[in-house]
Amino acid sequence: MRVTLCQAALAGAISLNLLLLFCAWRGPGRAAPSCRPPRGVPGVTVLLRDFEDFDNDLAGTARSFASLPVPVLVAAEAAPYPPVPLPAGVRLLPLRPVADRPPPLAHPELHVRTRHVALVPDGTRAVPGLLERMRDALEQGPGDTRLVAAAVGSVPLRCLELRLEPRVWTARYGTGAPGVCRAVEGTAVLLLRTRDLFALPFPLARPVPTAIFVQAALRGWGLRVVPGAFPASRRPPVSPHNHWKAENLAESRRRRLMRDLGIKREVLADGQERWYGCGKETARCFSTVHARTPQYLLAGRWTPPCCLRALRETARHVVGALEATGVRYWLEGGSLLGAARLGDIIPWDYDVDLGIYQEDVGKCRWLAAAAAGEPVEDAEGFLWEKAAEGDFYRVHYSRSNRLHVDLWPFYPRGGVMTKDTWLGHPQDVEFPESFLQPRVPMAFAGFTAMAPNNARAFLELKFGPGAIENPEYPNP
Repeated sequence: MRVTLCQAALAGAISLNLLLLFCAWRGPGRAAPSCRPPRGVPGVTVLLRDFEDFDNDLAGTARSFASLPVPVLVAAEAAPYPPVPLPAGVRLLPLRPVADRPPPLAHPELHVRTRHVALVPDGTRAVPGLLERMRDALEQGPGDTRLVAAAVGSVPLRCLELRLEPRVWTARYGTGAPGVCRAVEGTAVLLLRTRDLFALPFPLARPVPTAIFVQAALRGWGLRVVPGAFPASRRPPVSPHNHWKAENLAESRRRRLMRDLGIKREVLADGQERWYGCGKETARCFSTVHARTPQYLLAGRWTPPCCLRALRETARHVVGALEATGVRYWLEGGSLLGAARLGDIIPWDYDVDLGIYQEDVGKCRWLAAAAAGEPVEDAEGFLWEKAAEGDFYRVHYSRSNRLHVDLWPFYPRGGVMTKDTWLGHPQDVEFPESFLQPRVPMAFAGFTAMAPNNARAFLELKFGPGAIENPEYPNP
């Protein structure tokens, strides 16, 4: 008997419906059929994530924890190379898809069946009962406790405060009071509820502790340190080459993590800083500005701190060059507004504005070259050029990084300062030359610059009454 295509399709549809009904069916006193994987099984799953392919104790760490026994999973972009002989029952979860193969079963949240998960660093040895004590500390702790840490090795953990300032792209660490932790310093096993871990946007980003601490701090999660410690394995000294490789990989991972988390600067507990944003050799952190509204403002953020640092450095350099060659200049527009209000660049500004006397352009060799249409890089790597938008000049932080100072050439006409290029900004207006006779020094961006002699009147002429006291975004 031949089965037609229509009959086969009908039979398939009937079979699918029967299967769905079976999965949804529950009879009196019967358990639900196992069409879905079990969730929330009591216990702790050990997850090994932070290790290096070329130098690790993965097999020993997995073997130690598998002996408790607890489920042990190894999460990695791909199988370690050289291959690692994992103990029986320990599963490898490859995280990186391969183009010519089906997607990997790499979503760890589908493989962790227990209510709790422990993130265990490479080279840790198990201690019977310590994971359970960590779990009990989590469940019995204050309501905001979502994370428990226990030391690895003989060095105790140092409790740290961690404050995230997303608007200014900054993470600040400080010494935490006992029992009030947002992060820890030192090697640690971290335990949290499985549902909390996999609710994070970057649950297994590396370095794992930093990724967890930052994401937890953003959510106001508390961290509790438990007494007791896991032993660290005794391993032979790392070769100089492998040490160099590990340091470089750790730095690149940390930079990638900070980029993903939107952090450009870390202020450490000892006051030192780590920077992750743009520099002389990179492009700036934001794209071309449209309608005077930079991209970061639309995301609810202010100018990245690396960009402000570059603008301050560029402004200081340009002012020094102008003063050394006798070019008369003054703080203009939003830069003068920032100086009058804060003594600094406005926290959401994206350039620095200086006015100059047009007749002085030839005094500075860099300006003269720019005026002749020849972009020129000075001895310190700053790029001077004529702006494409009109008769004014720009000094860029570098050829790669186009953060810049705008130099607006004005000239007097009947006692009024005017210029040849007007871009339609509200503050782009003529003004009496008397504001510049004399010019006066004013603190700005960490140095002293020259400014109009009555900054308030000058700014209110350009921006309107109360401009200093009433901050607003450039395109409110």
